[in-house]
Formats: sequence, structure tokens, C-alpha cells
Amino acid sequence: MQITVFFKPILSIILIFACLFAFQCTGLHAMDTQDVKWSLAALKNMPYSGLKAAPAPVKLVDGRWEGAPYVDGGASRPSVHFVGDLYRIGRLADSEPDAAVVFLSESSGGSGTFVYLAVVEKRNGVLINTATAALGDRIQVRDVRIENGAIAVDVIQAGPQDAACCPGELATRHWQLNATQLVEAAASHRTGRLSLDVIAGAAWILRAWKVDEPAPDEPEITLSYDNGRLAGSAGCNRYFVSAEAGDKPGDLQLGPSGSTRMICPEAIMAIEQRFLHQLNGATTFSFMAGQLAVSFAMDGKRGTMHFARKDGRP
Repeated sequence: MQITVFFKPILSIILIFACLFAFQCTGLHAMDTQDVKWSLAALKNMPYSGLKAAPAPVKLVDGRWEGAPYVDGGASRPSVHFVGDLYRIGRLADSEPDAAVVFLSESSGGSGTFVYLAVVEKRNGVLINTATAALGDRIQVRDVRIENGAIAVDVIQAGPQDAACCPGELATRHWQLNATQLVEAAASHRTGRLSLDVIAGAAWILRAWKVDEPAPDEPEITLSYDNGRLAGSAGCNRYFVSAEAGDKPGDLQLGPSGSTRMICPEAIMAIEQRFLHQLNGATTFSFMAGQLAVSFAMDGKRGTMHFARKDGRP
């Protein structure tokens, strides 16, 4: 009897620690499999497959991969890039439970750039590219949505009369995830032709001076289009400039411009002057990963400014 009484407290302590250990192990397991966060950095640093120029999976590092030259010592080589910072997360019909939708571009050193739609799923706490589908050569992505378990992509693509260099057909294309395959609907829904009216009805915020040079968050530089005129804030002053489309889809022709005459700190004025200088040299507009891309040529230099919609969309 004394032995039983003596061991009761010890047994209780053992049971308590056993329960705590079991709970902690369960918690760690749940963290490993459920609390892994989706992130842009993770999506830009993982393997992808299903690409034409790279039959084997390629491992992106900071959103890039380059293969060996096709010819020893040659400049042409296959490359794959994560397109912009555009991705969406949601439930697809066959995903488990959520999936990420991303875009990749593939180049072989020529003029063509093939764009792909890729699905990434989280399985046992690991991100895996489970399906990839080709959108086509030089496709411009305006937006992407996950709707009713399917993927809807707003694109600018080459129409029947368009040259490969200059796509001008607006369309919405749909894909369904079927296990490890992306199946596109039989026909895309054509929605019109590329024109300046496509950017009307929204304010666009400057995000990059050019592809590899981010623009400052402050001062906020904006651009909008309405009834033949671009206007917005250049950082200190309001500006306006007449604008019309050229002969080819995406061509941009600017006319007389003007602005208010406020004086701001020197650093802000320098930013404003750079923006107005580059805008004055604008020659084309297009879309890249949901952002408005305005290309310019000034003083022998070329570049492309990138603008995001002010309503929070990419």
C-alpha cells in the first residue's frame, strides 16, 4: 500500500510530461505541414518543369536560370525568368488545398520569348510545380484570377492580322487543373483591340524607372489616361500631355505638354524632371505581369518604366 501511494505522484508526473511531449510533437508536425507560408521569394527559388527549351526541371535562383551555351563559346543559351512579381493563390479544382499561379518566360537567344503558366502546390510542407502550360510567343499578361476553381488570364496576344512583334488582340483565356495537367478551354474569349482606352479609368503608380531599377515610393508619381490626354502627378507638379495611338498596336505618340509651376525640395524636383524627361521620350506601351509598361528612347538610351494600378492590383 505504501509503495502504491509513493508511486502515484510519479506516475502522474510521467503522464503529464508524456501528454505535453505528444502535444508538442503534434504542434511541430502541424507547423511543418500547415504553417509554411507562401511567399514570392519561395516561388522564385524552386524547380520548374514543362519548358520547351529545358526538358529537365530547372532550378530558379532569385527568379532566374541560365543553361549552357548551345555552341561552345557562343552567346546564345536557354534562359528562364520568373515574370515580374505576379502570382495568385487560391483553390483550384484539383489542388490540395490551395495552389499558386505564376508565369515564366523562356528565351533561346532569338527574338521570341515564350510565356508559360505554372501551378505550384504545397505538399507535405514543400512547394512543388505540378503543372505547366505554354501561353505562346510574346504574350502580354494583363491580369490573372482564380475563379470557381479555374484560372482566368487576361492577355494581349497576336490576332489574325498582327505581326509576331506587335500583338494587339485583347482576350481572356481559361485553364482547368486536371491532376498534373493544365487544360485550356477550347476557345479564348476575345474582348477587343489594344488601345489607350485599356488604361483609362484607373490611376497608375510608377514602380520602376526601368526593369532593374525600382522607383522611390515617395514622392508618388502617377499616370492616367482620359479622352486623348495623359495626366497625373510628377512628384511635385501636376502634368498633362496629349496622347494618341500610332499605326501598330502599342505605338504611342505624344504631343504638346504642360504642368503646374510649384517649387519643391531639390531631391523631389530631380525625380520629377527625370520622370517628365523619360515620359517625353515614350514610344510604346504594353503590359508585363499585370503592370503597365511604357518604353522610352531618349539621348541614345532606351528603357521601360513600370506602373502598378493604384487600386492595389499588380
